[in-house]
Amino acid sequence: MELLSKATNTVKDNAEKEAKHQGRREGMAKVKKEDKFKLNAKTIAQIGMLSAISAILMLFEIPLWFAPSFYQIDLSELPILIGGFALGPVAGVIIELVKNLLKMAIGGTSTGGVGEFANFLIGCSFVLPSAIYYRRHRSKKGAAISMALGTISMAILGGFLNAYVLLPFYSKAYGLPLEALIEMGTAVNSSITNLTTFVMLAVVPFNLLKGFIVSVITALIYKKIREILH
Repeated sequence: MELLSKATNTVKDNAEKEAKHQGRREGMAKVKKEDKFKLNAKTIAQIGMLSAISAILMLFEIPLWFAPSFYQIDLSELPILIGGFALGPVAGVIIELVKNLLKMAIGGTSTGGVGEFANFLIGCSFVLPSAIYYRRHRSKKGAAISMALGTISMAILGGFLNAYVLLPFYSKAYGLPLEALIEMGTAVNSSITNLTTFVMLAVVPFNLLKGFIVSVITALIYKKIREILH
């Protein structure tokens, strides 16, 4: 009888373990199904709404004490990051693209689209790593890590694009020597003496601060916004 009881208990334990594993598999399958990007009428409306909010936020810029006046921070990445978290990385990229297209349509462009294209790339460098990591780690810790990764990625790519694309382009477009732009940085920070220090002491901190602010606000409001989107 004792052997029969042990055998029964073993079978019962195995059945419970299998049920738990099955539940986990079904849960993971459900998450994957929910995460699959679907471009339907609802998603298009959500993308349009978030893109419009992002384009509007892009108009409100705040100057910073450690960077030249042409570096002004805005919160246009906030709706994009929320969209990337709630709707997936692909949606985040689309919102980033539409934001810049709306910006050009509303206010035009003084850079022939170069500035907007760079803004698109830098924005994607923030939202893509964040949304991809969060998609696989849906927790408070996962969200914190994802936004940290996105912020670091944006700081690196932003520094690279400013050094090798944007600053040289603006120098030629406005007929200013690159040294004149660097001197604008020196005026607010005497430690800025060349292109390298300009990037390290103005551009990189600018993107780190922007990523930090957007991340903190996202952490505070995302849960409520997600309920509205879903």
